[in-house]
Amino acid sequence: MKVAIFNLGKILTGDLAAPTAVGDTIILTAGKIESVGTGGSDGEYDVEIDAGGMTAMPGLIDSHVHITFGDYTPRQKTVGFLESYIHGGVTTCISASEVHVPGRPRDPAGVKALAIAARKSFDTYRPGGMRVHAGSVILEPGLVEADFAEMQKQGVWLAKAGFGNFATPYEYAPYVAMARKAGMVSMVHTGGSSIPGSSGIWADHLVKIQPDVSYHVNGGPIAMPDDDFPRLVNETKVAMQVCTAGNLRTTLLVAKLLAEADQNERLLIATDTPTGSGIMPLGMLYTMSHLVSLGGVAPELAVAMATGNNARVYRLNSGVIAAGRDADIVLVDACLGGSQSDALSALNNGDIMGVGAVITDGIPRFVGRSRNTPETTRRVKVARCRIPQTFAAEH
Repeated sequence: MKVAIFNLGKILTGDLAAPTAVGDTIILTAGKIESVGTGGSDGEYDVEIDAGGMTAMPGLIDSHVHITFGDYTPRQKTVGFLESYIHGGVTTCISASEVHVPGRPRDPAGVKALAIAARKSFDTYRPGGMRVHAGSVILEPGLVEADFAEMQKQGVWLAKAGFGNFATPYEYAPYVAMARKAGMVSMVHTGGSSIPGSSGIWADHLVKIQPDVSYHVNGGPIAMPDDDFPRLVNETKVAMQVCTAGNLRTTLLVAKLLAEADQNERLLIATDTPTGSGIMPLGMLYTMSHLVSLGGVAPELAVAMATGNNARVYRLNSGVIAAGRDADIVLVDACLGGSQSDALSALNNGDIMGVGAVITDGIPRFVGRSRNTPETTRRVKVARCRIPQTFAAEH
């Protein structure tokens, strides 16, 4: 499918080093971004979308979602939550481990089987068009290098520490090292206990473990002591993920410390849902608005922290609007009836952005109105279409 998005008011790239792009048109071909520039539409495309002056940004990447199997969460007993997240501009979800699977196994054979099954079950299943990177192995005592090699051969590339049956968090260190040797991205629960069976993990543990990502570093939902945050900034290179279902005060503290250290590339935005805090289709948008309006983060940088930063740490081809990247695009604007006139000024004001269209894998999933955000001030529409589908949200 060839898709042209034209009449854009602004293009946010998701790239922290160059957060905006010059132009008003994005061309998508066969699931990839073909070009970013100017020129409008010339009638040669399968679908032509008139953005009506809206802002384009990469699809949001929520790097902390507790999926199970299918589009269902037993923690909240809800069906269709991932498809609902699409309407909050989230086009990619990354598993924070399938820890909420009822009766989850805790032995090496079981955690391997769970990770492999979850990974394979989402290989071709895309709820609402979302990309779901599932199968994050829960590190448990008894796993050996051969287990990680086996999982890696079966496509598992995520490993999660924090819920295993270890006497102290320090014991995760060799297991994270084995996961890294197998080419996996490693994540560690940070802060106080979140569910029965988990333990508190603080800066001293993380310095010893040296994961790739400190999960919900602002607390999930309980934050570690304030004195630990400078240690993570100065004594590690770990990516520091802040989540909506965490502590807002420490979210702002993390942003401040990383900005002062000129290390904004280490800040990742996610939600840590579904959890006891609930399901949050607009969680990413809320955390972005908090960082901008309360934390002084530039709005275009907040977009990068929710897209390109996650893509870099998790080695994804999405998250950035540039030629050759995955064609996951969201059109956003100020919400109708608010005091602001565009998407970025809305974030500055502490408002969420309204979502007017979502395209994943180069395919429009809806054009016109999100069912979860307020209506946008500007109007986006399908100007021309050679495909017998309207792409309206209700379809």
